[in-house]
Amino acid sequence: MTAAGTHQTILAVWRIEQPRLITSLARLLRDVPLAEDLTQETLTVALERWPKTGIPERPGAWLMTTAKRRALDHLRHRRMLDQKHEMIIREMEAEEQIMPDLDTPLDDDIGDEMLRLIFTACHPLISREARVALALRMICGLTTSEIARAFLVTEAAIAQRIVRAKKTLSESGLGYETPHGEQLSQRLASVLEVIYLIFNEGYTAARGDNWFRLQLCNEALRLGRVLTSVAPQEPEAHALLALMELNASRAAARTDAAGNPILLLEQNRGRWDRLQIQRGLKALMRAQELDGAGGIYALQAAIIACHAKAMSADETDWRRIADLYAELAGLLHSPIVELNRAVAIGMVEGPEAALDIIESLRDEPALKNYHLLPSVRGDLLYKLGRYDEAGRAFEAAAALAENKRERDLLMRRAGEAGAAAKG
Repeated sequence: MTAAGTHQTILAVWRIEQPRLITSLARLLRDVPLAEDLTQETLTVALERWPKTGIPERPGAWLMTTAKRRALDHLRHRRMLDQKHEMIIREMEAEEQIMPDLDTPLDDDIGDEMLRLIFTACHPLISREARVALALRMICGLTTSEIARAFLVTEAAIAQRIVRAKKTLSESGLGYETPHGEQLSQRLASVLEVIYLIFNEGYTAARGDNWFRLQLCNEALRLGRVLTSVAPQEPEAHALLALMELNASRAAARTDAAGNPILLLEQNRGRWDRLQIQRGLKALMRAQELDGAGGIYALQAAIIACHAKAMSADETDWRRIADLYAELAGLLHSPIVELNRAVAIGMVEGPEAALDIIESLRDEPALKNYHLLPSVRGDLLYKLGRYDEAGRAFEAAAALAENKRERDLLMRRAGEAGAAAKG
């Protein structure tokens, strides 16, 4: 394997294993930021050694072994004398004696442990924006760029939030726990947001060569299912699970054999997972039974349910979708919600009505570098026969898109608009 290939393999393995490493070390060290620092050191070791020695047969196990040994070395170096740390050292020393060098099995007990870490990072002492960014970066392995896209802010702003949150987490001695009762309720909204954003990044990746990151979607779904058992009376937990199940049901139809995106209206609905749709609708019904029909995730799930129930694009209840987006906009005051509402309005009232909404959003600071704004605008202009303008809009969207598959799709649409303008 070439050096470049080895480097790519290391980063791919790392992206999968990072949350497992942090989860395991945090459970041992009772210190989440320290666990994250040591996992980063482990990556550095892999980047130094693997190009020389080759990729281990079980790279995840190698990373886990190395990370745990660095944690033990750190505790020994610090010469911590209090009873808690002495106990941790003894536990890890005993574990090291029975732990094979490269064949250490990966911790498969990461369900509740991962959720406990997210609850720890989402402590009320940390600001909402910072706690979500911290959890996404440190525990879930998303990059600062991916998190910045989710919040529509700069990477520098996200980096500052993470640094401040890690400092608060380290200095305050916050408990590594899954809280209960009122404490759980205080953190639940942020935990839901973390899981939601993990799923979104998996569903439409911000960067890279793949439009769809199945591993992240599955991880978010798993966390969502666990959370409904941790908080069974919280309607938004069921609503978020419904939203993810319904969206994920379209996975098989969202790309062609080459991995290229297939847009919603062009998808083969026969490939949608009807069993997963039923699970999603059942979860949405549970949220509604708990008086949560007007919640943020319940409204979004109800929108996706309109698509899931329609056997064809023509049967979709676009008026209902537009009304739900209007209700959602009243809660969130988000330009992205308005952008989505414009799409629904366009299906009900025609592209001209939708374009009026889009034009009102063009000066929104949060959407300045958001590629879907010119993308939607290009689609509406194309439907209106304004092909030259549509082509320029698609090109502008492609210039902003950082995902290769999405960029290629937008450039194809720009080419189609150019051909239509000439013909």
